[in-house]
Amino acid sequence: MNTNPRQLLLLEEVRVRKSVTVEQLAETLSVTLQTVRRDVQRLAESGLLTRFHGGVRVPGSTVENLAHTQRETLDAEGKARIARAVASQVPHHCSLILNIGTTTEAIAKALLHHRGLRVITNNLNVAAILSSNPECEVIVAGGVVRTRDRGIVGEAAVDFIRQFKVDIALIGISGIETDGSLRDFDYREVKVAQTIIEHAREVWLAADHSKFNRPAMVQLATLGQIDRLFTDAPPPEPFPALLRDAEVLCTVAA
Repeated sequence: MNTNPRQLLLLEEVRVRKSVTVEQLAETLSVTLQTVRRDVQRLAESGLLTRFHGGVRVPGSTVENLAHTQRETLDAEGKARIARAVASQVPHHCSLILNIGTTTEAIAKALLHHRGLRVITNNLNVAAILSSNPECEVIVAGGVVRTRDRGIVGEAAVDFIRQFKVDIALIGISGIETDGSLRDFDYREVKVAQTIIEHAREVWLAADHSKFNRPAMVQLATLGQIDRLFTDAPPPEPFPALLRDAEVLCTVAA
């Protein structure tokens, strides 16, 4: 589904409060109960919310991510803005690694008119998108393909990435916690992403606003290992101070 601005605000309210009643949502959003119930029904049918008697809660957990199709539609407009901001900073004739995620897939689409790129990826969706650019050489990692999102994980992918040293790693993430840790759900994916970070001269993180304060089970890295952050809204407290302390350049995509 395509979420409208009101529904994005509703999702953000639920994410922050973990669970909330329909009445509280109506009051916070200054809309009628009927409007909230209609939005909740649509969002629940799309798997973005879980309903209980009288209210809704966050559907996710620390051990399992949302489905790929759900993540594609969640804040799609914000991810597109992030992708454009990233692409505007990527120079022509450089080498990149893009990892797994719907945000990196949006970045791949924004890079379709770049020239002279050499792109390594463990994301078959990214490979399919960028293979349409005749000015881009795409190198795909070997390994186990996850059917749910076409990501390539496992030791074979790690060994493959170790062969390279690229100019920029463009990575996505599932959650950024208040201790400055970057987290994800699949330890096999995390192992590949950690190797990507180690084999890049610069690391750029692309993360929409929903990733702040979102818990996930496996630590991938810390903000101190990131050079740039691209997001779609000003980071909430305490992240501005964490970003300054880690000397991360933060770009909020307009």
